[in-house]
Amino acid sequence: MTARPILCLTGPTAAGKSAATLALAQRWPLEIVNVDSATIYRGMDIGTAKPGAEERARVPQHLLDIRDPAQAYSAAEFRADALRLIDEIHGRGHVPLLAGGTMLYFKALREGLDDLPSADPALRASLEARAADIGWPAMHAELARLDPATASRLKPNDSQRIQRALEVCIVSGQPMSALLRRSTEPRQQTTEDAHRYVTISLEPTDRAALHARIAQRFDLMLEQGLVDEVRTLRARGDLHAGMPSMRCVGYRQLWTFLDGETDLSTAREQGIAATRQLAKRQLTWLRAQPDRIVVDCLSADAVDRVADAGAEILKAWNGLPG
Repeated sequence: MTARPILCLTGPTAAGKSAATLALAQRWPLEIVNVDSATIYRGMDIGTAKPGAEERARVPQHLLDIRDPAQAYSAAEFRADALRLIDEIHGRGHVPLLAGGTMLYFKALREGLDDLPSADPALRASLEARAADIGWPAMHAELARLDPATASRLKPNDSQRIQRALEVCIVSGQPMSALLRRSTEPRQQTTEDAHRYVTISLEPTDRAALHARIAQRFDLMLEQGLVDEVRTLRARGDLHAGMPSMRCVGYRQLWTFLDGETDLSTAREQGIAATRQLAKRQLTWLRAQPDRIVVDCLSADAVDRVADAGAEILKAWNGLPG
């Protein structure tokens, strides 16, 4: 089975992925598949640094604004959507570029998914209601009785993961840890293996410089009206701070400010700190991939280096212009 190269462009937040993406689009007939768990939400534009109308007009973009903030979107749904889009883009004679910073989505594409039951909205609502009564530490204790192995690696207040582990236990009748062990067994090759993912990663040689970029970008978002964007979402009445959409970096901290629990200066500092932590997690995940092509995102010619690396990768696709 001949593998077709799929170009992936990733890196931590504020690494300059958008500029590099546009540089690639100037050289080849690209269509972008956004690998981002925040830009999928409608009405969340400023805090997600979502591409604007001008950028979208220059290059086709997929998986933007596909969900309301009250709706869920899983890694499994992303994988199915991305695989479909890759084939459709190839069918049009274009180059699919997977660009973004949600490492779980990249992992789902490259390695497949665990064979776990799908989300059950009614059960999740029931678990949330119970947690509201007894608290997440007590829910963690319940998980420890059902699945000690999973509970041992979760913090008592890790609501999202505790909820998911309990959901899996209840729906499947088996501990999530047992299902995960089973999912590591060898599998037969499928048509999905015809894709070969090659990653260009924008990474900083100076962490302090990246931190400065993060602070500048967060301040720019505040100037552009991020507080009003969160205020509008909060005023809907059907969203709450525990939802995946509102747990996005920046939104969570400003929601707390609008609740009167902090002042704006504190929310700003918390938002910047949370973004730095996100960047740290992204870099940790990336550095576990030894086959990635690393470009210093702080270098003056970072965009050109990405374009040159992309040229080498895409030579493998017959008929691609040089």
